Amino acid sequence: IKLIFTNKGGEIKSVSIKGFYTYEEYSEKDLEEREDIEIFNNQDSKFELSYFNKINKISTDEFFTSQESLNGKSITFKKDYENGAFIEYTYTLNDEEENFVDLTINTEGISNPALEWTIAAPETEKSKTNQELGTGFYYQEESSKDVDYTWDNEKFERNEFETDLSWISFTQQFFSTIIEAKNNKFNKDTKLKSSKNENDEYVKTLSLRTTLKVGENKYSIYFGENDYKKLNGYDKGFEKIIPLGWGIFGWVNRVVVINIFDFLKNSAGLTNFGLIILILTLIIKLSLSPLTYKSYLSQAKMKVLKPEIDKINEKYKEKDRMKAQKETMSLYSKAGVSPMGGCLPMLVQFPILIAMFRFFPASTELRQKSFLWADDLSAFDSITTLPFNIPFYGDHVSLFTLLMTVSTLIYTHMNSQMTSNQMPGMKWMMYLMPIMFLGFFNNYAAALSYYYFLANVFTFSQMYFMRRFVDENKL
Repeated sequence: IKLIFTNKGGEIKSVSIKGFYTYEEYSEKDLEEREDIEIFNNQDSKFELSYFNKINKISTDEFFTSQESLNGKSITFKKDYENGAFIEYTYTLNDEEENFVDLTINTEGISNPALEWTIAAPETEKSKTNQELGTGFYYQEESSKDVDYTWDNEKFERNEFETDLSWISFTQQFFSTIIEAKNNKFNKDTKLKSSKNENDEYVKTLSLRTTLKVGENKYSIYFGENDYKKLNGYDKGFEKIIPLGWGIFGWVNRVVVINIFDFLKNSAGLTNFGLIILILTLIIKLSLSPLTYKSYLSQAKMKVLKPEIDKINEKYKEKDRMKAQKETMSLYSKAGVSPMGGCLPMLVQFPILIAMFRFFPASTELRQKSFLWADDLSAFDSITTLPFNIPFYGDHVSLFTLLMTVSTLIYTHMNSQMTSNQMPGMKWMMYLMPIMFLGFFNNYAAALSYYYFLANVFTFSQMYFMRRFVDENKL
């Protein structure tokens, strides 16, 4: 990390993360010409301490004296007032954890000091919309250690919590500023405020206000990327700022997807992320193939029984529906068919589909990684830009999304042929859903559409081989 300070207010003027770049720098400049990404600066951000002097509220937008330590690891800013009163900030680079800065705020002779920190999150990614969705506050409750988030895409404000807070994160899509309280926790009256920034240069403005005690207030601040393994290694719950999903969806990502992904990237030494996603998809589909085969076999048996079921339905048409249902279930039992046999694979695959939906847009590893025509797998791919904006679609054409949509329609058609007793209204709904998703995924991460497309292709292959192994005449 690189920090620039100013003696006006004694604040951090700018923070840059080394080795990372904005989308503009990455796409338009050669490596040696690129500048490290700046996650905030004090042009529209503010770090200040306010206090009361008799009856007037005073903010520290003043000039401080500064002194750098002999080892070059810390810098102190101090403002002296009358009668021995003072405010002092000491920033120290942490020797053990490279992305951390220790901050000590020391006050004497002033009343009701409060820290106010406002960060205007700059536009750094290809998709501003996705960056807005990923920008807001996360915080950890001191008593339960639960991590929660508070944001709204337009405007949000929270002025009271049920418990003190251990740390608060100004979270952007791929980078965060996390401030952890060491000796004076963020009290229940801490205020968090988020608003959409009208300035095109920024995506949101995030503001934190918390009271301080007179004397020493110690904090540790993380400036860096939202890397799951890295944040998890600090053992402070920081990794929970990455939106991997709740419940079983988050569990699938943390336990299965991330570990397979990291193994392919690190242990297997793969550097092509398109290939990594392909192998990841293959591993998942092969793992589920026994369930997929069982589902296909169940559907094939149901298809064979369809003429018998139609006779039962015709026999009791507009008479006794309960008796028709009873005879149908008796037929299933006699033939050894479970009508729910085809549902189990879908129940197992659903958490994986949702987990992937959360994993790819939040994966720092995919940021600015190119594959085929996609220059950034964490954002949308575009083969052409439209001269106009189509509502619910956008102003560009994503080829991966088109491929995903076409393959989903083919899969839907193949699946409908295997389904014996589908309601007429459901048939057109199944074809309509992929068309609706076309608009949604057109602006989403290219890696996600690519994964869903690969999953469909592997499913076609599985169905082809299963048809060769299942003899409907024998059934």
